[in-house]
Amino acid sequence: MSPEYLIDSLYIVVFLIGGSIAAFAPFVLSYLLRPNRIFYKKTRQAYECGMDPFGTAWDFRYGISYYLYALMFLVFDVDILFLFPIVEVFHTVSAVRGILELFIFIFILSLSIVYAWVKGAFDWEKRLPRIQR
Repeated sequence: MSPEYLIDSLYIVVFLIGGSIAAFAPFVLSYLLRPNRIFYKKTRQAYECGMDPFGTAWDFRYGISYYLYALMFLVFDVDILFLFPIVEVFHTVSAVRGILELFIFIFILSLSIVYAWVKGAFDWEKRLPRIQR
């Protein structure tokens, strides 16, 4: 084995060990620094907001608008990732062609926003509060 190969392998091993330490150090520190006694019964609850929880988690339903916003975010987040290869190979094509392809791609993205807007994906309907029985 050549010394360069061993040094490169050593860099990888040191990086993996350092990453593992950085990943697990917060867990170890929080375990060592946490209080040993629990003073209040409410600290064992999932949410410590000061109010007693009522009902179950199945009683509350989210509106479909939240899911539509989440899906729209994912679509545009993934589409923006496709802009990075365009930027990477921009110097290999002519400037006019590269900019034209970039604008066509952004125009198609803009059409999807307009389509979602026309379909009412961005309209919030005011819901009436449910009456608890």
